[in-house]
Amino acid sequence: MKKLLLGNAAVARGAYEAGVRVVSSYPGTPSTEITESMVPYSEVNLEWAPNEKVAAEVAIGAAIAGARSMSCMKHVGMNVMADPLFTVRYTGVTGGLVFCVADDPGMHSSQNEQDSRHYAKASKTVMLEPSDSAECKAFTKAAFDLSEEYDTPVLLRLSTRVSHSQSLVEEEPRADIPVRPYEKNIQKHVMMPAAARGRHVVVEEGQAKLAEFAETTSFNRREDNASDIGVITSGAAYQYAKEALGNQVGYFKLGMVYPLPTQALLDFAKDYKTVYVIEELDPFIEEHCRAIGMKVRGKECFSLLGEYTAAQIKKAVLGTEPVKTVKSESTLPPRPPVMCAGCPHRATFYVLKKLGLTVSGDIGCYTLGAVAPLASVDSTICMGASVSAAFGMAKAQGPEFNKKLVSVIGDSTFMHSGITGLIDIVYNKGANTVIILDNSITGMTGHQDNPTTGFTIRREPTRQVDLEALCHAVGVDRVSVCDPFDLKAFEALVKQEVAADEPSVIIAQHPCALLKTVKLSGRCVITDACKNCKACMKLGCPAISVRDGKVEIDASQCNGCGLCVGVCPFNAIKKED
Repeated sequence: MKKLLLGNAAVARGAYEAGVRVVSSYPGTPSTEITESMVPYSEVNLEWAPNEKVAAEVAIGAAIAGARSMSCMKHVGMNVMADPLFTVRYTGVTGGLVFCVADDPGMHSSQNEQDSRHYAKASKTVMLEPSDSAECKAFTKAAFDLSEEYDTPVLLRLSTRVSHSQSLVEEEPRADIPVRPYEKNIQKHVMMPAAARGRHVVVEEGQAKLAEFAETTSFNRREDNASDIGVITSGAAYQYAKEALGNQVGYFKLGMVYPLPTQALLDFAKDYKTVYVIEELDPFIEEHCRAIGMKVRGKECFSLLGEYTAAQIKKAVLGTEPVKTVKSESTLPPRPPVMCAGCPHRATFYVLKKLGLTVSGDIGCYTLGAVAPLASVDSTICMGASVSAAFGMAKAQGPEFNKKLVSVIGDSTFMHSGITGLIDIVYNKGANTVIILDNSITGMTGHQDNPTTGFTIRREPTRQVDLEALCHAVGVDRVSVCDPFDLKAFEALVKQEVAADEPSVIIAQHPCALLKTVKLSGRCVITDACKNCKACMKLGCPAISVRDGKVEIDASQCNGCGLCVGVCPFNAIKKED
């Protein structure tokens, strides 16, 4: 039976058909739907882990114990799980082990544009890269076989366009792959130096075999056409090249991007007068081609930045100018990203902006606290960095700087990697204030549960992490819970805690406005008492705007959260049921 599937859903289907038994991941766009798509497959032991390192280690443990396992993440998540990745390449696997990583060219939802292929080379781990949903499924299934045959984890590299595009996939029955018997093997699985030295020899021997495999594998294929121009490409770039160039060039389509073939590429190049390497992000394939003596045209014709387009490729290779588009005479207004109407983070950042505090930010919806008019967030680096970086800022500026400094971090991100930063503050005698934005869900990636919500990925009730007790347990005596929509109480609490000479945590607790369990009702309206002071505009709420010089509230967007009611100094905004 054929179905239209997202690339991510096709990966999930491929893993299911391959007999995967354990999948542990942390949500991150554009990889999230891989794990979510496995929820209906009851045969799979499925979980959201607190972070990517834990997720990878769970999958590694399952693979060592003989089960086919998988872990999925976005490209920056691979930074978090790199530690076990490098070592599991030495230990090898018993059951097949696949790591799915989704890169984000163009940074649609990411803080950087890194290229995960470098991790494959650095860790000496084979990497496959599909270019459509059918290949997503097929490559995933093949990855488990490859993993077991060569005693290695396998990386499956996706990108935003491949992950989130749909194409036809043929669904097949699930393979009945039994869990292999576990056997104690200290020399293979205990990576102390003496054993690791021996395993490094095995890794290099395996690399030589994989390099031979790369020359003949069906993952890589030639598509020859009567042309003087050849193109070497992979992944989404292959689709763009085919759209732009059609049968006017020949193709060497790489599905296995590490290790790369040598002789097969040299043989391809002999048949073409000019060879282009078309790849998004870094010149990974291009550098390999140049290293083996090939004359290719690459990044001198194409950008190191962002996604490619068919028009861009056509112009670079064939010299064809893009078709001119007809421009409308009217100019559309800019539409910057904004926190939703009713978002609890808006209240927090309104107070922090009002108090003029320096705000060390983190990864999540609340990064939008940096956008005008709130413009409150001073820095955003990576998951958990808001806590640690603020401690560093206080060290640089002196202890008095703490009186005008806070960290903000979401509940899921705090579980991911904020706890250790808080421990560092306590252990090293800091006095920072950390605000945990507890909106009862992992918001930015699409409402996934996490250890603070009390539910598993399949919505089964489970033990819920008590944030207050956790913060007390790591040594913070000053822990407070406050609803940020109570603006007066929240402002007073923030003032009190930043003035303290010891570590403090404020749990700003209010659920995400988009949760199904949140039943906001009514709407807010502006009365005749309005003085047009525009204080409510400082909230940056998408439901509030100025038309013809007057403030108005759009009834179609307002959900009646009432935050603007508390902000108006003239009591000119009322909530109607």
